[in-house]
Amino acid sequence: MPDRLRDDMREARRSSRMVWASFAREAGFGEAYLRNVENGNRSVTEQVAAAYDRVLDTGGRFVSALASPSRCTPGATWNPSETMAALTELVKGSSVDRRGFLSAGAALSVSAGSWASALAGDGEHERVRDQPDGRTLVAHIDDRLAHLRRLDDELGSGEVYQLARGELSLIVRLITSGNYDTSTRTHLHSMASEAARQVAWAAFDQGRPGIAQRFFDGALRASAEGNDRISGAYALSFAAIQCYSTPGQAGQAVSLLETACDQVKRNATPRMRAMLAARTARALSVTGDRKECARQLLVARQALDHGPHEDDPKTLYWVDHGEIEMIAGSAALRLGDPAEALRRFEAGLAASYRGDEEYPRSHAIYLARAAEAHLAMHDLDASVETARHAARCLGVVDSARSATELSGLREKLAVHTAHSGVREFLQDG
Repeated sequence: MPDRLRDDMREARRSSRMVWASFAREAGFGEAYLRNVENGNRSVTEQVAAAYDRVLDTGGRFVSALASPSRCTPGATWNPSETMAALTELVKGSSVDRRGFLSAGAALSVSAGSWASALAGDGEHERVRDQPDGRTLVAHIDDRLAHLRRLDDELGSGEVYQLARGELSLIVRLITSGNYDTSTRTHLHSMASEAARQVAWAAFDQGRPGIAQRFFDGALRASAEGNDRISGAYALSFAAIQCYSTPGQAGQAVSLLETACDQVKRNATPRMRAMLAARTARALSVTGDRKECARQLLVARQALDHGPHEDDPKTLYWVDHGEIEMIAGSAALRLGDPAEALRRFEAGLAASYRGDEEYPRSHAIYLARAAEAHLAMHDLDASVETARHAARCLGVVDSARSATELSGLREKLAVHTAHSGVREFLQDG
């Protein structure tokens, strides 16, 4: 590892004026260990770089440098030709997932930093000659992307992956044709961002993190080219789920969400702020930061109390008090408070969370967690009943992520086979 990275990390820590003991405690590592890292006696790992980024609020700078020291320069920007080349390669490239969870997470931090730098640029884009507008065509594509979002909610990601990839291919072809006016082309870039996000999310949901990372990167590139901060922040909020679902990467998830919040702070609606705050809380629950997690959940609830806004992005139809409480329940369970988790899950249902009808994939996950909370409270009857409900939701869903959640619950229940209900549930498969 180049000495320059260590020097930069040391300089940033010193500039923060944090004493060693406080810094090490916030970073989650021993003081002696971090001193050895800075002195070159220990390697700079991805987890250490992410801790420095998080505590020093560097926007992922050190993880970016670690992931690709030869070519990732903090502040480097993308340009239109590179963006179109990247998007074209995505739709024509291989579907082989060559990245592991850890390398994909580091690359996401690189993409987030580049996205923020691109948006901070002078805003000049390639000029497009005046052409007839394509509003009707754009409306049709918007409708199809909205349909795919609902399809993902109700049936899972299995079919959505290929369908969204097809939509992205069409949008890229329309952009490169040069047949539309500037306004339409800008809108096409925003839709390319959403289509790439859908592909990325479907890939992650199917257990393919490397493919997900590449399409999340494409979503950020397209949003920067269209100067659409909202679509990029939305993509980052899903990339954050990939990170906090990967061991050792919750700190990166927090950094991604901080980048998203920073870029939309001037134009985010209350609903957008609520979504970002709730997902930040969930990431913080994985890091173990109970106090800040609670604060972010309060921010989310208060933002939603402002009600809907005429400028709410169409993609945020699912953000309501029920969803926020389900996220709060997941966070409480992760923080080791099953009683609070059950209270939050119950509050979500009381807020008319439409899981069974509209969001069975997500509901299967939340129900599996509720069943785990009942198990932690030694209520096997309630745990089995809730687990059966989760299995019914999963029965109509193609989602490796949801299936993994339920499999984990089955493993926890397996030590209680003396209970007839548990035994029957496990035998039913």
